Amino acid sequence: MLLHLSDLHFGTEQQACIEAIQQFCVIHSPEAVIISGDLAQRAHYKQFFACRQFLDSLKLPYLTVPGNHDIPLYHLWNRLFSPFARYRLFFGDLETTLETQHFYIIGVNSIRRRYHTRGHISLAQIQAIQHRLKHAPVNKIKLIVAHQPFYTPPDDPHSIKDCPMLGRLALDVWSKNGLNGLLHGHLHQSAVYDLNQIYHLGAKHPVLDIHAGTATSSRLHRGLANSFNTIHTSGTVDQYVFDQASQLFLLNTNSAEVAE
Repeated sequence: MLLHLSDLHFGTEQQACIEAIQQFCVIHSPEAVIISGDLAQRAHYKQFFACRQFLDSLKLPYLTVPGNHDIPLYHLWNRLFSPFARYRLFFGDLETTLETQHFYIIGVNSIRRRYHTRGHISLAQIQAIQHRLKHAPVNKIKLIVAHQPFYTPPDDPHSIKDCPMLGRLALDVWSKNGLNGLLHGHLHQSAVYDLNQIYHLGAKHPVLDIHAGTATSSRLHRGLANSFNTIHTSGTVDQYVFDQASQLFLLNTNSAEVAE
């Protein structure tokens, strides 16, 4: 099982959520923790440092990708010439791969200085990830992590303006090379969509677009509670929601089924 966190936004973190995630990891021992961007609120050193301390405290393998909040907003010089310097200092390469007993996970940097909110996937990234997927272990679930979602429903106010440029092209290529799902954040709202059905990708299995809410931040979407996802080897995605009374993350038994 994987633990999927997103939009931690350190600088606005809630200590109760941090402690509840630490407890969850001790009890459930996930294979790894995946964080799909927005580790910091304003890309400050102290925010990245606090986030790194938190992730290290879980004592589990983890993979991170940057989000649009992980590059400077107001320091224009740094934003133009070294947007990822602080992120790299604490988390290393922008795109890494993590292999566990049951999963093969590829991190993708979709953040650009110009397209930082919407995001962008380049042709070079599409080709490089296609190569990785082709050579990934055939018996493992293959997932890609990127901050922005690759799909939002037509009635969503964000619409495609929060989906990365060239994302649709990337899906066509990656889905033909064994991709099982994508993990995202950005919208602070949990959801799961089968892109194979929505876009008629022609894959022989579901290709899930898995959106996570904010796990630790007080920046909640329309009053929704803090939450995170777990991804199981069966392909099931569960949502856990923070319960104020118990101060724990509890399984949401009313989670919506995969949308098509």
